Amino acid sequence: MPTYAPSAVTFVRGRGTELWDDDGRRYLDFLCGLGVTSLGHAHPAVAEAVATQARTLEHVSNLFGTEVGVEVARTLDRLLGGGGQVFFANSGAEANECALKLARKWAGRGRHVVVSAYGSFHGRTLATLHATGQPAKHEAFQPLPEGFRHVAWCDLAALEAALDPSVAAVLLEPVQGEGGVNPATSAYFQGVRRLCDERGVLLMVDEIQTGLGRTGAWFGFEHFGIRADVVTLAKALGNGMPIGACWARAEVSAAFVPGDHGTTYGGQPLAAAAARATLATMEAEDVPARAAAAGRRLGAGLAALPGVASVRGLGLLLAAELTDARARHVTAEALARGLVVNAVTATAVRLAPPLLVSDSEIDEALAILGEVLRP
Repeated sequence: MPTYAPSAVTFVRGRGTELWDDDGRRYLDFLCGLGVTSLGHAHPAVAEAVATQARTLEHVSNLFGTEVGVEVARTLDRLLGGGGQVFFANSGAEANECALKLARKWAGRGRHVVVSAYGSFHGRTLATLHATGQPAKHEAFQPLPEGFRHVAWCDLAALEAALDPSVAAVLLEPVQGEGGVNPATSAYFQGVRRLCDERGVLLMVDEIQTGLGRTGAWFGFEHFGIRADVVTLAKALGNGMPIGACWARAEVSAAFVPGDHGTTYGGQPLAAAAARATLATMEAEDVPARAAAAGRRLGAGLAALPGVASVRGLGLLLAAELTDARARHVTAEALARGLVVNAVTATAVRLAPPLLVSDSEIDEALAILGEVLRP
């Protein structure tokens, strides 16, 4: 179906930060399939884990227990500070759907509203689309499910005014990825945490693009010195295998009982095996530290390029704000020269390379962008 624009390139093979198209041409991937392949393409540990699991046990449904998903859930809970439980889904949108349903069940009847920010992106299902703070994306699909409210990004006063007794939860990204790579601030997130505690409202953090090391910490909210009640994950968790997760504090997740939520494929052994190998590799490689160091190098290099007005983001989720509205032209020209990035707004180019990217690959990417941006 014509849900995407015609593709300019067909990729057939990948290795680490490199991709090759059907003509055999090499590219540097500084988009990672929209933040998915954070360990790079065809990582040997993940590939071997998937192959071994495919020869062992692929699927039995959640009517029965399996071993791999439990291990992944325990690892995620440990990385998130402990004391929680995990629901596995197949994507970020489904992880957020779980969070939205959990918030309503936890809060009880009469408290069902979820407040999110303008410029946010939380998914393409009807509910997560309405949670997404981009009204232009809503119009073609009205009427959308009710119970969603949007406030200005990083405006604590606006959020406070929106928290009436009908609100069950606040849903925020630490960095608005699709909205333009707009980081929050510590003061804002700490203020949100305080308001949620005062009003008895859940603080739900969408870490689908920011989670698992990309920002220079395991989770983006860690930069702000707070803990979340609910955290959603996907993208990097499977390094290419479809898997999402919704973690919640145990006293919150206890609102669900058997039959309240489910999914046929969520946490099935094949995807969970990829996630287990991905997480083990991430910990062994200390990817948050690597992303922080590589992000400093990439950010400094971007800021020095002609035509770049500023650079924003955290770790290896960065946007180069251009001096004019030619981001689409820049990304097309970069692709023609062998570099994959994307225009996240009319004036901003997003870069999200693998967390294992080398200094030489960063320098090569900067050289390509320098050629494109040269006056």
